[in-house]
Amino acid sequence: MSSNVGLTTPRGSGTSGYVQTNKAHLRPRDNPKPYPSDFDSLKHRQRQPDAEILEHDRKRQIEVKIFELRDKLEDEGVDEDEIDDQCAALRKKLEREGEKGGGKDARGLKSHQVHQLAEAKIEESERLRRALGIGRDYEEGSHWRKQDERKLEAERERGKICVRIVTPYTASRPYYLPESTRLGA
Repeated sequence: MSSNVGLTTPRGSGTSGYVQTNKAHLRPRDNPKPYPSDFDSLKHRQRQPDAEILEHDRKRQIEVKIFELRDKLEDEGVDEDEIDDQCAALRKKLEREGEKGGGKDARGLKSHQVHQLAEAKIEESERLRRALGIGRDYEEGSHWRKQDERKLEAERERGKICVRIVTPYTASRPYYLPESTRLGA
């Protein structure tokens, strides 16, 4: 017998005394809903890049190019003052190019460059939004709400005040009943 479960002794019971767990027992769950109850949290949120990390990577790329130039010039045996002058000129040139915003295309990025990919995706979405003429204040799905409001307004104008009926079976296609056919009316 272990932890006061089962028979004190299996003698005379006609069993081996082995205690099994009840596989049919449903344990209560801590979190009853494994999904969010509000649908606003399900909206797509675009990942925002960290500006400090992006700036650090840009500066690092500049320094890598300067180091490569310095290494090449040292191998050629160029004077130290000349190397410093050429490196300073290259640094100014690269910083000016960086300020102009010569952004890289997302095709040249690797999967571990998360912030650069996010920045490229935002730029791509912005170009697409401008090309399609979509305003910044556009909310996903607002077209369907406006369409439902127009349909309801048209019904009211015709003198039929309707009630929208939504059941689990008609969630994708709700139907409308005139107010006179409702229960209790």
